[in-house]
Amino acid sequence: MKKGLNTLFNALLCCSLLLVAVQSPLSHSSEVPRGEYIQPDNLFPKVKMETSIGSIIIELDRSKTQITVDNFLSYVVAKRYDSTIFHRLEPEFVLQGGGYKKEMDDVSQVKEFKEIINESGSGLKNKQFTISMARQYEPHTATSQFFFNLADNDSLNPGKKWGYTVLAK
Repeated sequence: MKKGLNTLFNALLCCSLLLVAVQSPLSHSSEVPRGEYIQPDNLFPKVKMETSIGSIIIELDRSKTQITVDNFLSYVVAKRYDSTIFHRLEPEFVLQGGGYKKEMDDVSQVKEFKEIINESGSGLKNKQFTISMARQYEPHTATSQFFFNLADNDSLNPGKKWGYTVLAK
């Protein structure tokens, strides 16, 4: 598995995210799309991530992390994740993306929406194959970047300090 992940990272895997079965009242609007309008009655919307080596279906969990899921869906519908790369690989820890295009400079950064509140106390744990929001050191600073947990990462769960919000598997 380690060799495969290194290959994935070395290829600067490009990805695009597409909603599966989208029904959005904003799909033809010039207004910035917001995730709360995307399948508002679906607690577990799915997103198809198309990468340069295949597709992955991601099931979001709006039942426990509504603000975080709506934020993620906002980036998907606004197509801000299109042609982004996974820019960080920590083998047996995390694979991070959602922030940069191939050039990895200030110009190619994803245009971010405002920071969101940390929902790491939802009860969802940073277990292998879950997806969580990346953030700065301060707890309420997540915007566009996310990461795949490549192992059970108990150190990323809340305890005496804020954790990292799990939003999908």
